[in-house]
Amino acid sequence: MKLTTRKRIAAQILKVGVNRVLLSKDRLKDIKEAITKEDIRGLIKEGAIKSKQKKGISKFRSKKIKKQKRKGRRKGPGSRKGTRKARISKKKSWMIKVRAQRKLIKLLKNKKLITSKTYNFLYRKIKGNFFRSRNHIKLFLNEHNLFVKK
Repeated sequence: MKLTTRKRIAAQILKVGVNRVLLSKDRLKDIKEAITKEDIRGLIKEGAIKSKQKKGISKFRSKKIKKQKRKGRRKGPGSRKGTRKARISKKKSWMIKVRAQRKLIKLLKNKKLITSKTYNFLYRKIKGNFFRSRNHIKLFLNEHNLFVKK
């Protein structure tokens, strides 16, 4: 019992591929008798001929990875494609560093742990890229006794 022609016509009507056409096993006799497109349309309406659902791609894995990346995972050396300068530009890294350092000395001045003279001195040093980090500023202040004595 060859039903290839019927399948092809049904696929054309349903606008799907031939492999996605499902023929009902208990209605094979009616399908065999169908000759025209109109007959097949009727069988589709009755539910003797159906189309399989299209296979999709699950988003589960991509969502899982996205969730991990939000937590800061998957950023090790094996995942990196560009150089350090390509990932964060020189200017951007400079801005981050300088802003953090300036914020620190401003806080120290507001808490009156350093004088405004020391503040200006440190500000210029920061601009000249003297300090590596915030911690380096604290070490410098301790070594040179620049903290205000109470």
